Amino acid sequence: MADFHQNGNIATLHNLRTNDAAALSRELETFANTRKISLILPSLFSELEGEALPKILDELSEVPYLHRIIIGLDRADADQFRYAKQFFARLPQDHIVIWNDSPRMQAIDDRLAQLGLGPCEPGKGKNVWSCLGYLMACQDSSVVVIHDCDIVTYEKDMLARLVYPVANPNFPYQVSKGFYPRIGHGKINGRVSRMLVSPILIALKRVIGDRDYIDFLRSFRYPLSGEFAMRTSILPDLRMPSDWGLEIGLLSEAWRNLARKSVCQVEISDAYDHKHQDLSPEDKSTGLSRMSIDICKSIYRKLATDGTVLTEETFRSLKATYYRSALDLLEDYYHDARMNGLSVDRHQEERSVEMFAENIVEAGRVYLENPAETPFIPTWNRVHAADPDLMRDRKLAAELDFKEIGSA
Repeated sequence: MADFHQNGNIATLHNLRTNDAAALSRELETFANTRKISLILPSLFSELEGEALPKILDELSEVPYLHRIIIGLDRADADQFRYAKQFFARLPQDHIVIWNDSPRMQAIDDRLAQLGLGPCEPGKGKNVWSCLGYLMACQDSSVVVIHDCDIVTYEKDMLARLVYPVANPNFPYQVSKGFYPRIGHGKINGRVSRMLVSPILIALKRVIGDRDYIDFLRSFRYPLSGEFAMRTSILPDLRMPSDWGLEIGLLSEAWRNLARKSVCQVEISDAYDHKHQDLSPEDKSTGLSRMSIDICKSIYRKLATDGTVLTEETFRSLKATYYRSALDLLEDYYHDARMNGLSVDRHQEERSVEMFAENIVEAGRVYLENPAETPFIPTWNRVHAADPDLMRDRKLAAELDFKEIGSA
């Protein structure tokens, strides 16, 4: 995005098109001599059969500064795990595929459950948490990067720009979050970020007043992006949401634990696209409907921990204010698209707004029925305090699976 605007809350690092991508890579190679960089790829087995991941591996194969790649594999049986090992074998970097559904890993999960520390539900949050535990057990990386496996427009330069702010020892950043325009097939995409998160943050500010947390979230150009880089020193105390509120949850942890000068967002792509979820207005347990409810609950819980009192009246007012704010933004997106030769399906956008408005109240109802619910996976510091051997045993289980299953 060709500007140099700063919002005054967190640093925004732009791509001003004045530096060669190869130059960033060379600098990162230098940093990596003393500050090892690892990459986590949370993946469903189904993504191995999609169009995006093979191209991602092609690009990653040319990245010289990565110390290790950790692939967390979900929803795979033994044969699929064997296939995944072969699929990722062309990566030249040291790498491991963690079979999260293996008997060994399930036994470790049972130990966690007996301690009352098991993850609430399977999903991306648990997958990332598991991979972070393996990384910490390795004790040899200073920086970790996380990005999705369904990015159809992936280029290795995205990784370099994402990790540079936290890998550079002269920068103060502990967390870097990617942003970009979601564009594909002649359309503006990113409905949940555009038509839910942006207008609900506007509405919250109008309904409950100024809050530092709301201002913090509003500072991010793309708060729902799945691309993060972090210094590993912050990982042991990181509370990972187990539901679809992962990205908002990680930003909330940054807001809770870090100074504003330690957080930045960085422009990583001119045109980004990935797999699209169905709207699913008829089923609140799947698709964008489920995602929108989980995101709203994540925001409500964080506001409550900061002392905000939320009531039925709050959520009714929020719904009405959100609806008006979202329709106003829809006009802005429509004009922006037209000026750039892109399209916006106004009927589908308004359908999304109507569903999100209903789910704002639904999420409020769920929150009020169980305000003490904590859908967070325990921090690795707490797990280690309860069972000092578990992190080591989990690492050993993952390595035994990778070594033995499918080997001659």
